Amino acid sequence: MIKKLLIANRGEIALRIIRAAKELGIKTVAVYSEADRASLHVRFADEAVCIGPAQGKLSYLNIPSIIAAADVTNADAIHPGYGFLAENATFAEICHDCNITFVGPTPDAIVRMGNKSIAKDTMRAAGVPVVPGSDGIVTTVEDARVIAKEVGYPVMIKAVAGGGGKGMRYVESADELDRAYATARGEAEASFGNGDIYIEKFIEEPRHIEIQVFADKFGNVVHLNERECSIQRRHQKLIEEAPSPIMTPELRKAMGDASIKGAASVDYVGAGTIEFLVDKHRNFYFMEMNTRIQVEHPVTEQSSGVDLIKEQLLVASGEKLTLVQRDPIMHSIECRINAEDPYHDFRPSPGVIQSLNFPGGPGVRVDSHIYQGYTIPPYYDSMVAKLITFAPTRDGAIAKMRRALDEFVIEGIQTTIPFHRKMMDNKDFIAGTFDTKYLDTHDWKA
Repeated sequence: MIKKLLIANRGEIALRIIRAAKELGIKTVAVYSEADRASLHVRFADEAVCIGPAQGKLSYLNIPSIIAAADVTNADAIHPGYGFLAENATFAEICHDCNITFVGPTPDAIVRMGNKSIAKDTMRAAGVPVVPGSDGIVTTVEDARVIAKEVGYPVMIKAVAGGGGKGMRYVESADELDRAYATARGEAEASFGNGDIYIEKFIEEPRHIEIQVFADKFGNVVHLNERECSIQRRHQKLIEEAPSPIMTPELRKAMGDASIKGAASVDYVGAGTIEFLVDKHRNFYFMEMNTRIQVEHPVTEQSSGVDLIKEQLLVASGEKLTLVQRDPIMHSIECRINAEDPYHDFRPSPGVIQSLNFPGGPGVRVDSHIYQGYTIPPYYDSMVAKLITFAPTRDGAIAKMRRALDEFVIEGIQTTIPFHRKMMDNKDFIAGTFDTKYLDTHDWKA
């Protein structure tokens, strides 16, 4: 068993990992930037080490500083959380070279799934359905024109190393292609240092549905059903739920079996997520794999009754997988509470939290690192809390979410609570009749 775990992250996910580790009897080490000195993950870890200034590239992305912190505290394992270094194969390799257990997959699996073009080829070879498009990197605009014509417009141009909607462009006709190609490449180069792109057929009326997979070091792989992630803004998820309102037993089995095959094909270890687009005819296509724990993992935990972080730590310690395949036992919904003003194009709203009340009661969970008097720094992701509700039925989970949002008070900054409260009364959300473009084509304030 891991004896001492360093958490190479911040905020709510660092606190979440600390809690799971403590329940397993594992000592914890927090790392923090100068801007996060007063964060709760620093307070509740057994030890804490400052690793640099506020800027992420000088602290949470500073591999030498993090490895040094593990060395001076004698940590024998590192959990990367999500974001920052979570899907950095070089970091995972360095951990292995330093005889530190990396809580996650092998560097090879991270590399193969981190490059979207390679990942698509790998999944295709494993028999997983993929979106029609280029066979690999598209190196010239002339090739882009040929491929787009072959698969048929509309198409999506995507950065190979992309994420968060960067380096991604929707192209409706041939007249738009040249400009979109150049723009996507330039944005990808600026954002990721890699301007390579590929092209896919655009799936109309798509749902974003992902499958949680889990694997151990002995070749055992299971899935823990699906998450619905279609309520998005600029490709950023805002509301997730499990199970999906469009799921059928047949589709769940098909997507689950495909996900297990995909994970097994790269000898995956630990928690991972296979993300799919599902069209209006319930055809599904591989989109990408996230080789880490997801922001939205609580909805899977509440719908399945499994502590995913504990399972990560047990598998990383060499334990055999004990999870068994079963259907969801509860319906769970997660609202991401961001420090943003939804009435002004979701602009960031850092500042001091002057008053705070977390909701509670049966079927309500809050994952957060904030407290009254805490200052939201402007340097990192704007998410300040995840509000999760769960009940035997979807209607019950929505009713609990309405009530919990009414109880959730954060004063001193603007948050997305009003947006979520509106969505819980939205007739299309209640009916489950939405896709990934819903917020682009509908006025949530209406």
